Amino acid sequence: MNMPHSVSRRQFVAGTSGLLLAGAAHRGVSAAVAHQDSKLAVDGGEKAVKASAGSGTRWGDVELRQLEEMLQQNSLFYWQGQQTALLTERFQGFCPVEHVQTCSSGTAALHIAVAAAGIGLGDEVITSPVTDIGSVIGVLYQQAVPVFADLGAGTCNLDVADVERRITPRTKAIIAVHLTGNPCDLDALKALADRHNLILIEDCAQAWGARYRGRPIGTVGHFACFSLQNSKHITCGDGGVVGSNDERFGPLLQKFGDKGGDRRKWGGFDAFATNYRMSEPQAAVAAAQLTRLEDIAAKRARLGNLLTEQIADLPGLIPHEVHPEDRAVYWFYMFRMRPEAFTCGRSPFVKALQAEGAPVSGGYIKVPLYGEPVFQQHGFFAGRWPVKEMGLTEMDFSTHKCPEAEAILETSMRVLIDEHMTEEYILEVGAAIRKVARHFAA
Repeated sequence: MNMPHSVSRRQFVAGTSGLLLAGAAHRGVSAAVAHQDSKLAVDGGEKAVKASAGSGTRWGDVELRQLEEMLQQNSLFYWQGQQTALLTERFQGFCPVEHVQTCSSGTAALHIAVAAAGIGLGDEVITSPVTDIGSVIGVLYQQAVPVFADLGAGTCNLDVADVERRITPRTKAIIAVHLTGNPCDLDALKALADRHNLILIEDCAQAWGARYRGRPIGTVGHFACFSLQNSKHITCGDGGVVGSNDERFGPLLQKFGDKGGDRRKWGGFDAFATNYRMSEPQAAVAAAQLTRLEDIAAKRARLGNLLTEQIADLPGLIPHEVHPEDRAVYWFYMFRMRPEAFTCGRSPFVKALQAEGAPVSGGYIKVPLYGEPVFQQHGFFAGRWPVKEMGLTEMDFSTHKCPEAEAILETSMRVLIDEHMTEEYILEVGAAIRKVARHFAA
């Protein structure tokens, strides 16, 4: 198992030394809790996590008022709709991009971006193998070829060096997935894209409110794609937003989200696209939700960083690596175990943590995307893949490998982070991890 290419463990701990020093008192509390009873709860000992996780509502008066205002309208169609305009305005306040198109999902946002970028038959798009399949659905529907690059051991984001190794004359774009809300190394990816004349698309589905070197996520690449699906930081049940500051592509977003026609100068269809429109009721809820975003993002960032403070000095674990100048918003928190450092595998480790009351589960997705049956069988369109049948790609997903990504899925553990949680609760979760790690230390 390799450590991250860009930041060594020593550099990572040094880079977060401010956090570690600030959290010294917290660690003292954590250690005290862990030593109250060293016997694991799974073996009949006292649980480490006694505090309530906390709870709260995701919507209320703010959303209700916005929906009531929406119901006074004569039309619920998005074009020139008041709620769509408000959502766009508030989105631009958070992610300052010139061109914005609301849409039906994060998957739709990515498909719109890929189509607007002109990606088509046989083109290659490099992206992460550890992500939702929605990251590549648009690529495949444009008859292009997803190429999966390996990941950093601690960041779980694209390894820039491996991305570069996979560039070919057919490569047209990179989709940078900010997994769990942890920003990718955008400056390095943008420099790579510029050097090879590629398009950089940011998949920000899990990254509402994240910041890269102080800049809002979504403002470095050529496209910013967000999801409003029910599990995301903010939501309208299902929905998405795609934006761009690039004058080559931004004016095309509306067209590729609305059947291929330009409503600003209606005169027929000069492109082919599907219907990815968002309705006004969805826009009303999403616009209201955006008023909550900063509080949600700041709270999750604080809780996730606090958990890192608790486990960063445990030699058998790889904490979630976040650059000190970035803000990760922790859609969830991911850390890894070094199998050789423990006397048990991941399953008993997770079982012990759950018995301690910690909201932990093993891994993320079951296998990298290329390991899914539809990729292994190249069966994307009625069991066939025309691009391969036409000889326009040599891609064979049945032999594709990303060793670090596979290791991440085999050794990672996922901790639920929620803005309603208290610091006391996270401290006790950290204590549970320390207790179990010490018990199973080799």
